[in-house]
Parts: sequence; C-alpha cells; structure tokens
Amino acid sequence: MQSNAGMEYDYSIVKLFLWTTVIFGIVGMLIGVLIAAQLAYPELNYLLGEYGTFSRLRPLHTNVVIYGFTLSAIWASFYYSGQRVLKVSIAESKFLSILIKVHFGLYIIAAAAMVVTLLMGITASKEYAQMEWPLDIVIVLIWVIWGVAMFGLIGIRREKTLYISMWYYIACFLGVAMLYLFNNMALPTYFFSGGLGNIMHSVSMYSGTNDAMVQWWWGHNAVAFVFTVPIIAMIYYFLPKESGQAIYSYKLSLLSFWGLMFVYLWAGGHHLLWSTVPDWVQTMSSVFSIILILPSWGSAINMLLTMKGGWNQLTENPIIKLMVLASTFYMLATLEGPIQAVKSVNAIAHFTDWIPGHVHDGTLGWVAFMAFAAVMHMAPRVFKREIYSKSLLDAQFWLQTVAIVLYFASMWIAGITQGMMWRAVDEYGNLMYSFIDTVSVLHPYYVIRALGGFLYFVGMLMFAYNFYKTATSGRKLETEPQFRSPMA
Repeated sequence: MQSNAGMEYDYSIVKLFLWTTVIFGIVGMLIGVLIAAQLAYPELNYLLGEYGTFSRLRPLHTNVVIYGFTLSAIWASFYYSGQRVLKVSIAESKFLSILIKVHFGLYIIAAAAMVVTLLMGITASKEYAQMEWPLDIVIVLIWVIWGVAMFGLIGIRREKTLYISMWYYIACFLGVAMLYLFNNMALPTYFFSGGLGNIMHSVSMYSGTNDAMVQWWWGHNAVAFVFTVPIIAMIYYFLPKESGQAIYSYKLSLLSFWGLMFVYLWAGGHHLLWSTVPDWVQTMSSVFSIILILPSWGSAINMLLTMKGGWNQLTENPIIKLMVLASTFYMLATLEGPIQAVKSVNAIAHFTDWIPGHVHDGTLGWVAFMAFAAVMHMAPRVFKREIYSKSLLDAQFWLQTVAIVLYFASMWIAGITQGMMWRAVDEYGNLMYSFIDTVSVLHPYYVIRALGGFLYFVGMLMFAYNFYKTATSGRKLETEPQFRSPMA
C-alpha cells in the first residue's frame, strides 16, 4: 500500500511477524492459564505426564511470551515503522529483502526447537536464558541478522534525522546483544569429557556468586531491553500516528532515553538482595532501582501528555485506550519495582507471590496492551482492510483490564501474607507457621489469579479472532488512513 507521501512500502515481513505475534500469544497465554491453575489445583500437574508438570511448562510459558509473542510484535513494528520513519522500502535492497526472510525462517526454527527442548526438560536452568548452547548460537545469529537489517535500512535512508523510536530499537539490539553473549558463555560438557554425557548439556563459564551476578545482570536487563525499551519505541511511533497528536516533548524523550540507558543496566542486582553477593553490589542496585523511577516516569508522562487536548479520543477509539492504559501500567510497574528493591521491603517481598504480581503488571498491562494496540494500528494499513469489529476490541479492553486487576490484586495480598507468615515468631522465637500453613492460606488467592489469567486469555482469543477477520474479510480500504484506524 502506498503511504500518504506516495512511497510504496514492503509489508511482507510485517505480515509474517503479525501472524506469529497472534499465534505465540495464544500458545504462551494458554500455558500461563494452565500453570496458574496448577498452583491452585496441584492435581492438574498430572494431566500430561512429565510434559505437563509445572516445572516443564513454566519456562515454556515465559519463553513463548517473551521470545515469541513480544519479540514478534517488536519485529513487526520495527519493519513497519522503520521503513516509514526512515523513508525507505525494504524492497529497494535485494540483499535486505533476502536477509529478512532468513531472519524469519531462522526465528521459526529456533522457536520450534525451543518448545521441543524445554518440553523435554533440556534447559540451561537460567531465568530468561533456558535454551542450551546449540540454540544460543542460532539465537545470536538471528540477532545479528536483525542488526544487519536494521543498520542496512538506516544506511540507505532518505530521512537523515533518526526519530526517537529508532534510538530505542537500536538500544534494544545493542543491549540484548551484549548481555545475552556474556550471560550465555558456557562449555558443552560433551566436548570436554571425552564424549561422555549428553551433547546438549553445558555448564556456565562462571560459578557461584559470579554466575548469579552475571545472570541477573542479564535477567533484569532482559526486562529492560525486551519488555521496556522496544515497547517505548512502539508507543512513541504508534500513539502519535493513531491519535494525530504530536509527541508532547522530543527533548523529554531524549532525556528519558539516556536516563534509562545509564541507570537500567545497574539495577539487576536487586534480584540478589540478602544473598551472598557483595553488600556494595546490593546497595548499588537498590540505589539505581530508585533512580530508575525518573526516566521511566519521564517516558510515561511524555506519552500521556501527548494526548493533551485529545482526551476525547478515549471514548471513541479502543486502540488509544489500550495505549493510554499501557502507559499507566508502565508507571505503576516502574514504581512498584523500585519499592520492592528497597532492602527492608525486599525482606518481606522476596520469594513471595508479590514478585510475579509485579512482573505481570508490566507484561499484561504495559507490554501486551501496547502490542495489541500496535498490531491493530498496523493491520488496516498492512492488509488494506478495515478493523473487523470496534465493539469486540472494546470488549477485549475491558475484560482484560478486569483480568489484570484480579491478577495483581490477588498476588499483592498473597505475597505480603506469605512474607509476614514466613517471618512471624512466637514469644520464644520459634516460627509460628509451617510452610504448608502458608500454602493453605493462599489457596483462594491462587484461584483468583487463575481466574484473572483465564479472563485475560479469553480476551486474547477475542483479539486473535478480530485480527483474523480483519486480515481476511474486513471491508477493503481504497486509501491508507492517515491517523485513526477505521473500524466497523
């Protein structure tokens, strides 16, 4: 489809990543509902033998949502918005056209291999980095290919000024590249033991406390450079384009960018508070976590102020509602995280259900809502069809908002209850409650959590149906909408 400027863009790769966004979203969230139900009803662990246990499915849920659903949305949005802000088409370079097809093909191979190996229990046992060494090599190759495609487009661009979204995509590429390489340095034991053992098995090149520090340098920054930085890139492009409102402050976007780059990198140690890592590392990570509120809220406030004078669109456009509430959940999550990083608070919160409550504020409210909004903005322009149902999109928004509230409220209460019960002592200094006492008390909250997850998954199915109908049978558009996405 031609843009308003008359340039023909190549959306073939965008369409592929849009479909994988929807498919991986369904799979990842379905697994999430199942494992949430397993916590409330443990007998569900035995439905599928060893392949249906919580220990096998939980890493699969995490990785499919992060590296399937989220990365697909990020790459779809990059290949879509990148062409437009750089004023260049992928089709202008035969090399780039072939390269992005290789990118997608390798990605699908890696995704399939990830699902199979994690179901089989083949894992490096590192959070957000469970894939074993052969898959790590493929993932690095995929990432390098994306980087070449990104800088290739930048190199042939017509627009000389790089819009702020491109800054954030570049940061996503560089941050993950550096951190993933360092954290996944491992030795395949088969080649260092005379051919003994499983060829898939490896051991980290770090040990003990060093391994923990490098792991959470990566682990928390996987949240930074996959769940935060590229999602900000998306909203800085899609919110102005959908609303027709100019970004409130370009200077504030740059200030927040550099603040995130300098501060986020050093906050990962807050996952290791009250552990054997050096005290100065714990203190530094707590301090940087508190400082992180400033650039995070700078971005979120900039997004919300972009709607200044246009708040009436909230009543008319579900896509705007998704993005505005995504920004609000971003503010909530980036306040809650630093609070949990205060050592005295962390003494209560660590290892409790308050932690997954915080994580899902961000993933369900910030990341997924922004992905839904971006996909529905792109769909009419990529498929040249009107969005199938505005009312269905609106119903999805309200259902999933209720689901998120049920999820995080139950986990906040459960987490604080856990923390207090674990530390309660009688007049003799003995623990008042056994571990199983806390498990029994938390059962109602686990049921509410599972219900919230189920409602969110129903919303995901509504979204998938709406997307499918839009792509295949929505009313055809003769011209590309400049701002607001047309909806039936």
